[in-house]
Amino acid sequence: MITILYLTDLYYNAKGRKYYEEDLFITSKLKEHFNILIGNPQQAISHLNYVDIVIFRNTGVVMYFSDYFQKFLHEVSNNNILTFNSFDGKADIRGKEYLLNLTNIGFPVIPTIDKLSDLSQLGNPEKYLIKIKNGADSIGMEILSKEELLDTELKNKLIQPYLDFEYEISFYYLNNEFQYALYAPDKNKRWELKEIEASLEDIKFADKFITWNNIQHGITRVDACRLRDNSLLLVELEDLNPFLSIELLSEQKQEEFISRLIKTLKTLKKTVPNTI
Repeated sequence: MITILYLTDLYYNAKGRKYYEEDLFITSKLKEHFNILIGNPQQAISHLNYVDIVIFRNTGVVMYFSDYFQKFLHEVSNNNILTFNSFDGKADIRGKEYLLNLTNIGFPVIPTIDKLSDLSQLGNPEKYLIKIKNGADSIGMEILSKEELLDTELKNKLIQPYLDFEYEISFYYLNNEFQYALYAPDKNKRWELKEIEASLEDIKFADKFITWNNIQHGITRVDACRLRDNSLLLVELEDLNPFLSIELLSEQKQEEFISRLIKTLKTLKKTVPNTI
């Protein structure tokens, strides 16, 4: 039987989310098919040589243990450890600079800059959203007027227009295949989500970012906002440890997703290379 090291921080205090509930539910399903070891992400390295697959799940914000995380990535790469997700993505796993790249190549993303000299690219919004390049979970995020922005230290930060949108919507992918979508009817309550039937046009939008990112295997969440004209813009592309909000799905959809996950993990090969 395949042995899995399932990394999670069960006591991480995530706003609007209960990591322990999601991960205990998932591991309760996986244990019927795999040997499961549950570990803290900051104690992973010593266990790597005793397992077949490392699943990197709800570990909290890695910037809080960035040195250890870099050592972990080094060990995974040097020892050819199979991980899920694979660490070959180009999005949130590497910080938020990809939002600059996507803006520059014309993808449908919230326009993003990191220099005041490029401010004209954002039009003339009433307010601006400031994000830390290596941040996560809204840490360090600020909403500023133009006057406040011009007086702010912007090193290692991104600038976006603060948009008036209808709601946020998330598309969940397993191995680059769409699984389900959830949305937040109240845009002020990001994690009070409901199921939504994504249109073919919506899925086509999300597929574009999945194709661009092209991770080898894993779970990816495409977060977008719906504008007043019904178009979508990317907010973030989470390719490291996306929260799944699986408890909000119908029992049938939960079982379908878990079945696909189990099948995916069973078919992974230990010899699959990791690219850091």
